[in-house]
Amino acid sequence: MRVALALVALAAPAVAQDGPATFSLPGGCDAYLTIQSESCQVDHHFTCEGDPEGHQRRVSLDERGVTYVGEIDRETQWISSFHVMSGHREALESNPAEPASLSDLIESGVDDYDFRTFSDEIGTTRYVGQDTLTGREITIDGVTLAETTYDITAFDDAGNEVWSSKGNEFISRNWRMFIAGTGTVTTPNGAFEQSNRPVEFIYPSEPGFLSSSPKHGCGVAIS
Repeated sequence: MRVALALVALAAPAVAQDGPATFSLPGGCDAYLTIQSESCQVDHHFTCEGDPEGHQRRVSLDERGVTYVGEIDRETQWISSFHVMSGHREALESNPAEPASLSDLIESGVDDYDFRTFSDEIGTTRYVGQDTLTGREITIDGVTLAETTYDITAFDDAGNEVWSSKGNEFISRNWRMFIAGTGTVTTPNGAFEQSNRPVEFIYPSEPGFLSSSPKHGCGVAIS
């Protein structure tokens, strides 16, 4: 979790004399992709020295600054997550009942999962769900993505449902990651729609790479 805390500490953007503000990563980390999404969010994907092979990390920012820092492995398991706004951290259990597997999804078209995360702040959460390839491929900003459907439910340690969500996402086979799409989230307080589809994929040396500012869908009230 040291990288997560370092990223929050570095949340103040660096401003170039002749360009827009950019986000600074901790030492030993290298970014390879920035994604600008339609819901006023920008994500930076990067790797860090000392991480296991195949692991990659993501930091997300909205108009307020850093909102999320996470690490996944080659199978896209949620190794660790830091939810900045709520202040809670989660770490994956060592032996999940049914690990998430991007390889299974790519090979068979379906992946079921059942795993727990541990958190000092909110306790144990169990996640049960399924990802399925729809067979559709969608090209956004020159990047071809495979569409999925997802159905996930989160339970607390007592077995009570905390929230559930259904919708569509995307996977990149090349980057071995999920990329957000659209869906409906249901909580005890009601349901709401969310959409965080990608708009731009930006690479090192291109304008906007590691930008600290989201571009699309901003300027609306944040509740």
